[in-house]
Amino acid sequence: MAELQHLLASAPRQADVSVMCRVAADECTFPVYAVALGNRSPDVPAVGFFGGVHGLERIGADVVIAYLRSILSRLSWDKLLALQLERMRMVFMPIVNPGGLWLGTRSNPQGVDLMRNAPVDSDEAPLKLLGGQRISARLPWYRGAAGAPMEAENQAVCRVAEAELLSHAFSLSVDCHSGFGVRDRIWFPYAHTAKPVAHLAELHAFTGILDRGHPHHRYVVEPQSRQYLAHGDLWDHLYKQACARPNRLFLPLTLEMGSWLWVQKNPRQILSRDGLFNPLIPQRQERVVRRHLNGLDFVARAVWSHAEWLPSGDARTAHREQALDLWYRGRR
Repeated sequence: MAELQHLLASAPRQADVSVMCRVAADECTFPVYAVALGNRSPDVPAVGFFGGVHGLERIGADVVIAYLRSILSRLSWDKLLALQLERMRMVFMPIVNPGGLWLGTRSNPQGVDLMRNAPVDSDEAPLKLLGGQRISARLPWYRGAAGAPMEAENQAVCRVAEAELLSHAFSLSVDCHSGFGVRDRIWFPYAHTAKPVAHLAELHAFTGILDRGHPHHRYVVEPQSRQYLAHGDLWDHLYKQACARPNRLFLPLTLEMGSWLWVQKNPRQILSRDGLFNPLIPQRQERVVRRHLNGLDFVARAVWSHAEWLPSGDARTAHREQALDLWYRGRR
């Protein structure tokens, strides 16, 4: 938070900095910041970068802050970036859950897992606890009380998404996390059902340009339902909101950085709760951030140039069929 506040204190005038809400943890109160740049017109595309949703997963916030720092520092001299921002909107929420970050917990200070808190119920029975539970805030993956409004942090994300992403004809978001596994994964909805999303063709087309235009990347692109089902996924909720709007296309992605790889390389990390979710050795942290900066910058360029790769007509039909074969058919 100190790093982010120092960065924003010297941000150029082109950056719109807002405090979306404030949250309390222990005896401290923390702001939840949003930073927006570029063209506000709904006719241009928009991209959003989110981090720090789970307080234990600091690496997600680190990656988003590093990319924001790169963008802000280039505003004074990078003419290509200036041209890009004339024709698109960029928004950042680097630390969605500052209270959880302060406390060192996955949940927010109320014990609620922000990725189990949206008003979306799974079509099937997910894994107990992992898929979201309402038993107690003392147990992990707590959804919050039934019928209660979403947590303040999630409401802040929704306000930013409504104003800066869903208001645009085309938008895409990346929510940066770390999770178990030895591969970096890019998940797309749904988490609450194994059924394909309406924009499967567009997601398959994005995967194609990622493979061709960002060679040697380490990402496995797949629907989140391939790994597990869950109640209350915030991006499922926002995607459904976008689908209800005419002439709006919103593609939410979740970057899951594989933390088992860091434990494999430094087994002593398993003795630390932080070590299960973050690279603890400084040079490894720098390497991880550097690798994903390239990935986020690729995403921004893909959004800027979306009209060149979004499929239509027969090509869209072909992409959907290929996506069904790749991600759904022949799988339980």
